[in-house]
Amino acid sequence: MKVLLGHSGGELSWEALRQTVERAAAAGDSLTVAIYDDDAVGDPLEDIESQVRAELADAGIDAAVRRLEGHVGGALVELADGEDFDRLVVAGGSRSALGKIQLGSVAEFVVLNAETPVTLIR
Repeated sequence: MKVLLGHSGGELSWEALRQTVERAAAAGDSLTVAIYDDDAVGDPLEDIESQVRAELADAGIDAAVRRLEGHVGGALVELADGEDFDRLVVAGGSRSALGKIQLGSVAEFVVLNAETPVTLIR
């Protein structure tokens, strides 16, 4: 399976990376990690990229790492749909006090617009 993971450097993104790498190792998936800047996180892309590459190397996974700019949700959808990925994985979402799921702007855009099946890690 050809999998694209969107990664912002946030706490949930690191969990999504760990879960996706674990699955890729077990299933032999081809993995691409698309990193992007999230103003709420504030980590420079260079730091996120080097840490992602280190985690991939530690897991023994050979994965492409790409940087996204501009409207991140649109860029993820365009990349996933345009390059025939089988799955798009994004982190995001929390529960409100009433138990309803609340998605971040990138996750919401991806879930609503991608033709590629989306896995939401929360």
